[in-house]
Amino acid sequence: MAPHTAAQATKGTLVAENKESLLAGFKAFLMRGNVIDLAVAVVIGAAFTNIVNSVVKGIINPVVGAFGTKDLESYSSCIKDSCVVVNGEVQGIQIQWGLVLSAILSFLITAAVVYFLMVLPMAKILAKRAAHDKAKEGVAETMEISELEVLKEIRDHLVSQRGPAAGTGTGTGTGSGGGSGTHPTP
Repeated sequence: MAPHTAAQATKGTLVAENKESLLAGFKAFLMRGNVIDLAVAVVIGAAFTNIVNSVVKGIINPVVGAFGTKDLESYSSCIKDSCVVVNGEVQGIQIQWGLVLSAILSFLITAAVVYFLMVLPMAKILAKRAAHDKAKEGVAETMEISELEVLKEIRDHLVSQRGPAAGTGTGTGTGSGGGSGTHPTP
């Protein structure tokens, strides 16, 4: 159905342009590098979490449990009444401090791995890069100073070649010739 007025036609055009700009903005947001990097980091982090949890549950919990009488996650205490299993349900109020200890160990292992395998090496790389950039900057500054010295020597040599024939006197010239002194008038 065709629009009845010019205002309705303009409104329809604005809605279409607005939808295009929203979609274009959303597409630009998704295609930005940091969004994709973040998505990759989340996926790798989830996989890494599974590895750490497996190490804690498969190796550390049994080793810690070996010092006691059971697996680390099985340790618990009862606050109210005795913790008796009746028909598959635990009677009484049970605090499962072994689960909390296992989660703390998982966190500490994850933090240690991230620090020693990612943060520390990256800090060393960035420090080396900063030192290299600083040294490069120092070389560039030295080159600028040496170029200035060479130019001064060339200037002094040219001035000394002119000798007394170029004129004597005091003062400085500001023209394009860059000479110094006063010129005698004929």
